[in-house]
Amino acid sequence: MLGAALILIAFNLRTPVTSMGPVLPDAAHGAGLSATGASLLTMMPSLCFGLFSPAAPRLSRHLRTERAILTALVALALGTALRGFGGSTGLFAGQILACGGIGVINVLLPSLIKRDFPHKVAFITGLYAMTMSVGAALAAGLTVPLEKHLGSWAFALAIWAVPAVIAALAWLPQLAVPAEAGAMRPMGRLGLWTNRLAWQVTLFMGLQSALAYIVFGWLSPILRDRGLSPVDAGLALSLSIIGQAVAALVVPPLAGLGRDQRPAIAVLSLLCVGSLLCCLYAPLGSVWVWVVLLGVAQGGLFPLALMVIVLRSPDAHVTRHLSSMAQGVGYILASIGPLLAGLLHASMHSWTGVTVLFLGLGAAMLAAGLGAGRARHIQPG
Repeated sequence: MLGAALILIAFNLRTPVTSMGPVLPDAAHGAGLSATGASLLTMMPSLCFGLFSPAAPRLSRHLRTERAILTALVALALGTALRGFGGSTGLFAGQILACGGIGVINVLLPSLIKRDFPHKVAFITGLYAMTMSVGAALAAGLTVPLEKHLGSWAFALAIWAVPAVIAALAWLPQLAVPAEAGAMRPMGRLGLWTNRLAWQVTLFMGLQSALAYIVFGWLSPILRDRGLSPVDAGLALSLSIIGQAVAALVVPPLAGLGRDQRPAIAVLSLLCVGSLLCCLYAPLGSVWVWVVLLGVAQGGLFPLALMVIVLRSPDAHVTRHLSSMAQGVGYILASIGPLLAGLLHASMHSWTGVTVLFLGLGAAMLAAGLGAGRARHIQPG
């Protein structure tokens, strides 16, 4: 039951993000947003993930992990529904509430995997990441058809609250689970903040997320600008995320065969940046190949970022705090990516600046990942 509930939750952890990109031009026009406002909207998910992540360990101590996750699921469902009401205010408030709930869940689920599936970390992480990618792909591919069927971008965004409600109902039986031993134990005075390996894990999480959220927010507009129809651009994003789902299931078990994840991180980092550049500059007819390869790369990098949080931690307690640091700082860092991409495009009226951004983020991600992938345990101060 725990495994099934985790999978249902994972399905909802990117739907508020990927449902926005395909209808972003229509939503921005309908809500009266400027180009800057639309750029701010694309940075909301990763920024909220980062800002709300530090609250997760505190909520876990005061409410217990299972109740904290239920509270976050309710916020996710309410926020997703709110995006369809209240114009620009509802759009921003709903996205903040939904992504704040996701930020808390992002931190707590890895510690549950470490606690309850200690010998199946790679398999459960892969299944969790794959299901997240499936939900993201469906949201990316179906939101525009839903907009046309329902006659409103607002209803098309709000309808993604339904699977979040289902996940919350499936999670209710977990409230009867006894409290875990040591759940209230605080981290040391310095915690992880002076640990080099913890910072490498954090930067790897943040930089791969920055590239991912640029793709979620801007791949469809990039492809529309290159000549694809809105429906085809949404389908291209959906196809990329399907590639993520396949890689998310395959890459973690392969990377988990050895204690060192650096080879997998290096290959996937290079494939990610190369595929992004080809989406921008390769012949338009070949873009369907490149979006799949991009999905494979990013679908492998994200579960690897989750895996190194778990594998570099000696126990579930350290996992919870490292997850909070990596996703708190990491996602705040990641939020800069979509904002910079939007501002660079608006100021230069081309994608040249975004190309330079891709190269810089990719190089930094590779450097941090090579440090985070080493077979070592973090020893917090």
